[in-house]
Amino acid sequence: MSQRYRSFADFYPFYLSQHKDQRNRRMHFLASWVVIAFAVASIVTGNRALLIGAPVGGYFCAWIGHFFFEKNKPATFTYPIYSLIGDWVMFYQMLTGRIPV
Repeated sequence: MSQRYRSFADFYPFYLSQHKDQRNRRMHFLASWVVIAFAVASIVTGNRALLIGAPVGGYFCAWIGHFFFEKNKPATFTYPIYSLIGDWVMFYQMLTGRIPV
C-alpha cells in the first residue's frame, strides 16, 4: 500500500481488490448491519451509549474477515476515511446485487 490515493474514485478499485474472498465480503456485509442495528437501537431506546457498539461491532466483524479469510491488513489502518466510505459503497452494491454477497 505504498501508493497514496488522491480520490475515492482512485482508491475504490484497490479497496475492492482487498475484498475478493466472499467470506470477507460477507463479514463486511454483517458488519454494516451491526452498525445499523446499534444505531437503530440507540434511537429507539434513547440510549446514546449504544452508539459505542456500532464501530466496535462493525470493525470486529470486518477485521475477522480480513485476518481469517482474506489474510490481509485492513485498508482502514492506512486510509481510514476512504475505507469507511468504501465499506458503505460496497454494502450498497451488495444490497443491490452489483457485488455478490
